[in-house]
Amino acid sequence: MGKFLEIFPSFITYITWFGIVFLVAYGIMALKSAASKHSITVDTNSNKKATSAIVLTLFSLSFLNPHVYIDTLILIGTIGSKYIGTDQNFFVIGAISASFIWFFSLAYGSRVLIPLFKKPITWKFLDLFTALIMFFVAYSLVA
Repeated sequence: MGKFLEIFPSFITYITWFGIVFLVAYGIMALKSAASKHSITVDTNSNKKATSAIVLTLFSLSFLNPHVYIDTLILIGTIGSKYIGTDQNFFVIGAISASFIWFFSLAYGSRVLIPLFKKPITWKFLDLFTALIMFFVAYSLVA
């Protein structure tokens, strides 16, 4: 990605504005969700799904998620391209380690948080927090 940006430096401007619009839209959706009277429920007694349905969901969440490409290609790729030689190798190992720790903790920690997320108010706070974070990141990109 770093090499691509060297060839097309104006691309970063387009991606930045796309990111700003995306973050603002995501923040507005989170605010709407927080303001709605509908609540999300956590179903811990659901029937087991077929393995094919689980694998399809896994691949959909992995490869159709725009955050994967924004984070991996744009953010990490651009930052990582500034390092040279063994520093770049250490950066890659650090990024992979941080990602593994984050997602493992998120998956394992979700089991602990199930009782908390059975309450609709928790989802409203999460949506409000998400909206604030999205608006803050969009603002920081503008500034």
